[in-house]
Amino acid sequence: MSELATLSHITHDNLVHLIGGCVDGPRRMLVYEYMDNGNLAQNLLDNKTTLLSSWEVRKGIALGIAAGLAYLHEEIHPRIVHRDIKPTNILLDLDLRPKISDFGLSKFFPDDITHITTRVAGTFGHLTRKLDVYSFGALLLEIVSGKKVVDFDQTLGEQYFLVERAWKLYKSDRLVQLVDPVLMKDDGNVEEAERFLRVALLCLQQKSILRPTMSAALKMMNATTASDEGGGVVVEIMEPGLIGDFMAVKIGRRQQDNKQQSSTTTTTTEGAASVL
Repeated sequence: MSELATLSHITHDNLVHLIGGCVDGPRRMLVYEYMDNGNLAQNLLDNKTTLLSSWEVRKGIALGIAAGLAYLHEEIHPRIVHRDIKPTNILLDLDLRPKISDFGLSKFFPDDITHITTRVAGTFGHLTRKLDVYSFGALLLEIVSGKKVVDFDQTLGEQYFLVERAWKLYKSDRLVQLVDPVLMKDDGNVEEAERFLRVALLCLQQKSILRPTMSAALKMMNATTASDEGGGVVVEIMEPGLIGDFMAVKIGRRQQDNKQQSSTTTTTTEGAASVL
């Protein structure tokens, strides 16, 4: 019902098109347009198909997702916070155009308020559009690097945190090392891919007030020079929120949504609350 309510009045090239649905007793289903190429996770992270071996294709996917989120956050009334932006919720059509899907956790965001008070992980937090911005930053790292945001490194024998890795490389001026090797066929592509990584880190900053809006992030991704990227000024990137803390927020939020009881949520941290 949440998805029906959300998608029934919005239309955008980068949002999945809802054809219809059924909520008759136990018969509950949604019917969407057919997506020929499955989802982003299947093609980029799981099976690593050759469909996404071109920088132009990945660039188009990243820009499309950003445009879809900017539409949800800034161009419709009431605004919508998706709350579950991740590779499995990005579908790809025949032309590899990205479509944001799965609006089951989305929330309407009235224009006259700046946040929604929500019960998360045993404490009160504020749900803002910057939560989607953080999720987009993590997704953008995955698109450019071809790596999962959280994975197990077989070589090192330990868990791998992509956000932490990106921050360390940025601080040591080696961010380019995060770019997927299959994309490094052209120096121009590498430079543009590295710019996308910097935009991702801006979206991932721990203090939500420092993160750009989605329209600003989209503008920076479309920039042609370093000065364009920051609107004519140098943009300083601050430390990102830890992905582990962010996952704690999502776990607490899912438990709240599924059980509708705040007493079922898990513990949280100060860092997790700041991600919102």
